[in-house]
Amino acid sequence: MLQSTSISNFHRDGFLSPVDIIDVQTAESHRRRLEQAELEFGPIHYRPKIYSLLTSPFKLATQKKALDVVEGILGPDILLYNITYIIKEPHTPAHVSWHQDLTYWGFDSDDQVSMWLALSPATLLSGCMMMIPGSHISGAMQHNMTDDATNVLYSGQTVNKVDEGLAVACELEPGQASFHHGWTLHSSMPNKSDDRRIGLNVQFIAPHVRQTKHDGDSAYLVRGEDRFNHFEQDIVATS
Repeated sequence: MLQSTSISNFHRDGFLSPVDIIDVQTAESHRRRLEQAELEFGPIHYRPKIYSLLTSPFKLATQKKALDVVEGILGPDILLYNITYIIKEPHTPAHVSWHQDLTYWGFDSDDQVSMWLALSPATLLSGCMMMIPGSHISGAMQHNMTDDATNVLYSGQTVNKVDEGLAVACELEPGQASFHHGWTLHSSMPNKSDDRRIGLNVQFIAPHVRQTKHDGDSAYLVRGEDRFNHFEQDIVATS
């Protein structure tokens, strides 16, 4: 009943938060693995398909609790499309403007959901994500490019005139996650805390989704079956 209610809330609001995925100790362990990888490979922030290099993000993305939530939203067949670490260093101006994820991805369907899993506290002070409930219902909105070096988004794409009074803060403890629809308006402010704000951002899609911009896109089946084969198969690190 709780899961059914939660999924109903997701479809109503366009997001679900917080959801317990792993315990704090496991989250801290995966944070240590990330920071060790940074020492070996250099900056990993926003590096796409990081599971081709590291095993830790793939293990986190395919936790049973996470996939159960995704199945409740997308159905039994699930492709893992991308995983990236999103890291805000303490006392830095990096922020993310109001935007919708699906704006530039080229999918022919919005059967997609993102999970943001906290590996450190995500609070108002550290710049947690802010969501506008119900904003996914209207579909794509006008985005404007901005020239802002502190905006984490590559093109600084921004939806203007957002009623921020409607925003809900998705504060998360390490090991908790939020899930949001690709059309849900969201943003985050700078990290004013003394700790790094570390999140694992994971995108899942239904196998029937097709990439319309090119033929070389890739994904990885993590549950159920892929009867469509629209995507090449990603390489996943094994050690």
